[in-house]
Order: sequence, then structure tokens, then C-alpha cells
Amino acid sequence: MLILTGCTFGTSIDTLMTPPKLSLEQQQIYNALTDATGASIRLKYPKSGKYLSAFIVEDIDGDGSNEAVVFYEKNGLTVEENTLRINILDSDSGSWRSVYDTPADSSEIELVMISRLGENQRMNLIIGSSLINRNEKTAVIYSYIDGELERTFSESYSFIDVTDLDGDGENEFLLLKGAAGGEPAVVEAYKLDNKGKYHQYRIELNNSFTEFDRIGYGNLSSGKRGLYIDAVSGTGFIQTDIIYMDETGLNKVFEESSESDTTLRPSGGVSYDVDNDGQLEIPVQVISPGYEDVPESEQISLTDWLCISDNNKLERKYTSYYSVGEGYIFIFPEKWRNKVTVKRDAINEEMVFCVYDGDKIGRELLRIYCAEDEASREDRISTGYMILRTKGKSSYLAYIPPSADNDDNLSISQADTAIGFVYKN
Repeated sequence: MLILTGCTFGTSIDTLMTPPKLSLEQQQIYNALTDATGASIRLKYPKSGKYLSAFIVEDIDGDGSNEAVVFYEKNGLTVEENTLRINILDSDSGSWRSVYDTPADSSEIELVMISRLGENQRMNLIIGSSLINRNEKTAVIYSYIDGELERTFSESYSFIDVTDLDGDGENEFLLLKGAAGGEPAVVEAYKLDNKGKYHQYRIELNNSFTEFDRIGYGNLSSGKRGLYIDAVSGTGFIQTDIIYMDETGLNKVFEESSESDTTLRPSGGVSYDVDNDGQLEIPVQVISPGYEDVPESEQISLTDWLCISDNNKLERKYTSYYSVGEGYIFIFPEKWRNKVTVKRDAINEEMVFCVYDGDKIGRELLRIYCAEDEASREDRISTGYMILRTKGKSSYLAYIPPSADNDDNLSISQADTAIGFVYKN
């Protein structure tokens, strides 16, 4: 099979891509680079983050003029040699020239950040890199002074970012590491003082997380900015830990691991600002009314969205139906709670929301359908469906049955339906 595919182990994604056409400035930089290194090179591209080009043109020394940072590999070196390199070029009267060249620590560039840290005014070039398997990652912080890159920090990581976590107007360098070799999973924040010294703030997470699914930020009810860590917890599951920073350092929202354990849910349900109020909610599954006694394979779940209260406790904010596969959430009106359930209409490929009286499923209140083409969308519209959202060729539609005489007060309007529908990209 290896012969048929023409691939070999260790092949970089860069070798499988057609390099983008260079701009005029990039071509000038590239020409200056090859003048210094020779033509037998291959450009390397960061995998994520703000900078996705092999050419980063920024003021990395704070002198008011831009330098160029270029990542490249030399061809023809032995396997034992590190082929990935960093080259710094400077512009003199519009002409670029290479002024510094150094090997990088790893084989792949994960991401690049350029920022001041703490109260120190120097610019920092932050490079996250990895080996071929992308599991072992290293963060290195450089300062560029007098034409040379000086390494000021190096540490392994699982996640890195630059952010003002404590709200003091100055950025911290944030680093997360998963549990490994008997060491716990930790969050570290670094500030840089005027003398160039890093001050570390460190806190252990509540569980021995080895992988992180998603990292997000959201306001807490206390006014602090929370770091929401959705971490892998067993096969197919994630759970959330929340950290914030104040004048004392890093702090946990959940003091006990048991509080974090209550957020355990299937993978895919990441923390999300479901109502766009600046706070992240944590989606936890609950069994939909009426499905408690059926086999697990036949159960349908609803999602409770949990938020952090004033005393750092989890409380339910909303109940919804959440279709991870189709990418939408329908938030129940509060009057529906414990009185409405859902069922799947497999023939019409719709989710149906029905009254539930504690014993049996009653009348329909709402249907939601995802149309994948124009024909099926127009067919539904012709029979009274309303459009909730369109995304490319897909359309989300809803049907509200005519209200019959009833005294349950559970019917909803088109406006209620539009308000309750959330498309999650």
C-alpha cells in the first residue's frame, strides 16, 4: 500500500500542498533568503494561529520598522540533522537582506505569536513547534536585540496563548500541560518584569487530564475572566475545569474535583456562549422526559446549559435540544421544562417537540428540519415551514402546528421559535 500511495512516514503536510503564489514583498524576501542560504530550501508554514504564512513581516524588536521572520528547511541533510531553521531578514532602503539564521527546536511550526508580556516593553517572538508526530510540543520565546535572536524561555506544552487573563491591561503568556510521567496537568501563567525576569504562576488542574479538547474564555459572574478548559476524560468524553487569575495568582472555580466531574459529557459538546452574553455555558446531557425506562440505544437526550453562579457553583441556565451533527441548538422556553419531550421522525428526517404529561407523549408543538438542497427547502416552505437560517446549500426550517383548543399553555409563536434557535458553527 505504501508503494501504491507514494507516501512515506514522516511526510510533512507542507510537501502535500501546492505553495501559494508569493506577493511582491514575499518574493523579494524569498530572493534575499535564497541569496543567503542557497536555492535548495523548502518553506515551512505554521499550522494554526494568526500567522499562517512562511513569511511573517512584523516589528519584532520595537524599533519602528518591520523585520521578516521566515521558516524553512534545507534539503539534502541527513536524518540526524535538524532541517528546520528560522531566518531573520531586515529591510534597508526597501531592499531585504538576511541578518540572522538559526536552527529551530523541532520539525514543524505549530503557531507563532508576537507580543509584549507583563510590564516589560520588549517585543517577544513566541514559537510553538513540534516533532513530526505533533504530540511533543515545545514553546520557545525569543527577543530580537541588536540583530540576534536571544532565547529567553523554553518549555514543553499542550496549549499556549497570549492573553490578559487578570484584566490588568498587560498580557500574560499562558501555558497548559497535560499529565505525564506522574506529573499532574497544570496551568501556568508568566509575566515579564522590567528587568526581563519571568514570574511564574502555577496551578494544578482537578484531574489527571492528558489531552485538551478546547480552550475558551468567558466572563464569570464575579467579573473575572474565566479560562474554560474542556479536557478529554476517558474515551469519548470530556469535562470542564475553569481557572481565573487575580492579584493573588491563578485560582480554581471548582475547588473539588467532584465539581468538575459533574460536567462530564460526550465529546463534541464544548463550552459555548449559547446566548451571546459573554459568559460560556457548559452543555451537560440529561435524558429527555419519557425515555428514562427505554434501552439506552433508544434514548434521546436534552442538554442542560450550566453557568457559574456568584458563589462559583454550577446552576442550570437553559434546557435545549442540541444536534451536534447538524450544528444547531433549540433552547426551550422555560414553560417547556419537564413538560416537553422530543422524538425523531425518521421518515421525514425531522425532530419533533411534543407535550409530555409524565405518562405519554401528547400533541406536537414544533418540528425542525435541516434541508440539504433547494428542492427540499422549497417543498417544506410550500407546506407552511418557516426558514430559521441558511448556511450555504443547507437551510434550517421549522413548522408550528396550528394550535388546537387546549389548556396546557405550551404553544409557541414564530417569534419564540426564532429566538430559541441557535446555529452553532
